[in-house]
Amino acid sequence: MSNTLTAQASVQVHAPKNRVWDALTKPELVKEYLFGTEMVTDGKVGSPILYRGSWEGKQYEDKGVILESEPGRSFVSTYWSSMRGLPDTPENYNKVGYKLDQVDGTTTVTVVQDNIKSEEERKHSEENWKTVLEGLKKVVERPV
Repeated sequence: MSNTLTAQASVQVHAPKNRVWDALTKPELVKEYLFGTEMVTDGKVGSPILYRGSWEGKQYEDKGVILESEPGRSFVSTYWSSMRGLPDTPENYNKVGYKLDQVDGTTTVTVVQDNIKSEEERKHSEENWKTVLEGLKKVVERPV
């Protein structure tokens, strides 16, 4: 088995973790910060999770299975991207996990993605996650 890398990014959100949780699990909010992606799932552990959309004129449908869902604490799924051009086989799936930690009224959101094959891919993933988390922060912190 080859060695793989892990990408990680975090952001502090000035909102309680239940609002952050909603942004991670409600499709209408996910679409606002995840590049217009439509998320389809029932949110239950063991259920499929799909991400559909268009990027630079190309349609995609990414997918995975929910591994963990602890409201207000953590959300973990497998993830395979059709955009990477790799076969839909177990070795080409990542595990993506969000962890929420609240102190007073601020929630730290940390995302970790495993099974990254190169340093270049790790850097790209971390930059992508920073962009996603900044978008999530804007959605969650806007006035209700």
